[in-house]
Amino acid sequence: MPTELLSPDLVRTCDAIDLPAPGAAVEGRARRHESYPIVVTRSMPETLEHLLELIGDANVAVITDRTVAELHGAGLLRALGEAGIEPEMVAIPAGERHKTLPQALDLLDWLTGTQLARNDVIVIFGGGVVIDMGGWVASAYMRGVPYVNLPTTLVGQVDAGIGGKLAVNHAVAKNLIGGFAQPRGVISDVSYLQTLDRRQLRAGLAESIKKAIIASPAYWDLIEECAEPILAGDLEALQRLVHGASAIKAELIARDPYEEDSRRTLGFGHALAHPLETVTDYSALLHGEAVAFGMVVEARMAAARGLLPSPTLGRILGLLRRVGLPTTADELPARLDAERLLAGVERIRLIRGGGYRFVLPLDLGETVIADDVTPDELRAALAACGVDVPR
Repeated sequence: MPTELLSPDLVRTCDAIDLPAPGAAVEGRARRHESYPIVVTRSMPETLEHLLELIGDANVAVITDRTVAELHGAGLLRALGEAGIEPEMVAIPAGERHKTLPQALDLLDWLTGTQLARNDVIVIFGGGVVIDMGGWVASAYMRGVPYVNLPTTLVGQVDAGIGGKLAVNHAVAKNLIGGFAQPRGVISDVSYLQTLDRRQLRAGLAESIKKAIIASPAYWDLIEECAEPILAGDLEALQRLVHGASAIKAELIARDPYEEDSRRTLGFGHALAHPLETVTDYSALLHGEAVAFGMVVEARMAAARGLLPSPTLGRILGLLRRVGLPTTADELPARLDAERLLAGVERIRLIRGGGYRFVLPLDLGETVIADDVTPDELRAALAACGVDVPR
């Protein structure tokens, strides 16, 4: 389609598309290639520089939660205001149990009352809950408004903020309603992590350990070397951790950005983590704690099959214990109802239309995707983790 710019406001197009022969097949075609910067910063001036590049001359709306708004909202608004940008901001209740369809609809209603146009920008400012739901809201509003992730938690910076995988929860299953829409960019300012307590840092570290196990022995070495400084909030250690996770996840996502192949190894630990969070009502258990427990269950499955050597299983359990993550049912901060958990796993199996699907580690950086895990294998692995499994 040739085009001609007649003036800043007028573009002339010219088409002469032939009609198909009677009965000829008609094929729809669409192709979209997306790339975006993922930068790791350590201060607001550095963060603001990158954020302004991504915003350009657009109007801005900010979606955050009340905890982040109280801790960091004034600083972000002040920095943007000094740059000549006056964003509108909304703060939702904090926590996974608020990542719901009604809350997402409230956000959409709020956006209709702003001055935001389709080519403006939504800044998603918060942790994994805000990123998952806010990004989905941005992708749905006016069929898609560009959004920038500004994650403020370690889970958000090493995992949730990258990849454009967006969703809200349902009573049946976590992340049941959602889709894919890539951000315009991701800015991970590790100075925000200094307001997190050790439990939140440990939860984020679980997602980092996952990436080390499935994809990067070098990243495993980094975590082993820097675990204590990371949990102490050392900015240099945190920057190395987030930078490494960003590169690993970006590479894994690039291979299958829209999960056309649902066998991606990034699901390690999540086959149990998601139903575990659902049956504990998204309240007492942090996502990273659930992922850590899920990884142990899958590692024990692999060891029981003779796929994972005992020394490597010991290294995995040892690092998780060293950083204070749960490896047994007694160490979980929520009581585990085995019958409800097994029922939750079964619901996910039915939703996906297949068998049990688990990521089984063979060594650091090597896994196998197992579709043939039996209910008895799952029960035995849970029992090995101290779960009182019904007979």
